[in-house]
Amino acid sequence: MGVASVITAALPTAPVLRSEWIKIRSARAVLGSLLAVFAATAGITVLTAAAIGTSEPGALGEDRLFGAFFGINFGQTAAVAFGATAFAAEFRGGALRVSLTAVPNRTRLYLSKAVAVAGLSFLVGQLTGLVTFVAGQAFMGEYALALGDPGTLRAVFGSGVYLTLIALLSAGLAALVRSGTLVMGLLIPFLLIVPFVVGQVMDGAGQFMPDRAGQLVMHAHAEGSLGPWSGLGVTALWTLAALAGGWLAVRRRDA
Repeated sequence: MGVASVITAALPTAPVLRSEWIKIRSARAVLGSLLAVFAATAGITVLTAAAIGTSEPGALGEDRLFGAFFGINFGQTAAVAFGATAFAAEFRGGALRVSLTAVPNRTRLYLSKAVAVAGLSFLVGQLTGLVTFVAGQAFMGEYALALGDPGTLRAVFGSGVYLTLIALLSAGLAALVRSGTLVMGLLIPFLLIVPFVVGQVMDGAGQFMPDRAGQLVMHAHAEGSLGPWSGLGVTALWTLAALAGGWLAVRRRDA
């Protein structure tokens, strides 16, 4: 069998993608965590802007553009939960054996799950970024930014891409360790705490952590050696590494 045939045999198909959507839709915890990405990011940003947004120019942060996405750290926590639970469901109660009976090609099954998570995360992420920015700035009074201001469209689009990458990062890790609970228990503190610790111990290294690097796309003025898109690229590399590790684990371990 040629390389092209191998690749074609592993590509996701519409029926497999549809089955993955059904799995996500029918699992309340998975679907709920996806909806929480929007609710947490937009809701917390809007509530904070309504409470203190007009008090001073930097009420939501020194970088006003990044402050427009004040709730992104809460949203990324929900994105971690979505990616982890979407994949971890396969490793409970023999679900993976059932899935492999329907889709014997493990690579196709894995890629289909990743594409489903990526597609839903991207759609929700883009909606989240737009609503978060527009609704939050509506409460900022004279300090509000407009969509036409420098960097705002990049930040809106990039915020959705960032949330997608975080969801896929956690999905790959869940496939690697076969536990959504373990991934959430380790990855959420890692994203919230480790970049600051690394930054203190190793000067400048914290900027290469997945959250610090990826969030630069929402900054008006990036600090350090990374720019908005190169920072997002660093997060993408973390995500690709996690997905590759998850793929190897699914291919080699017993169901």
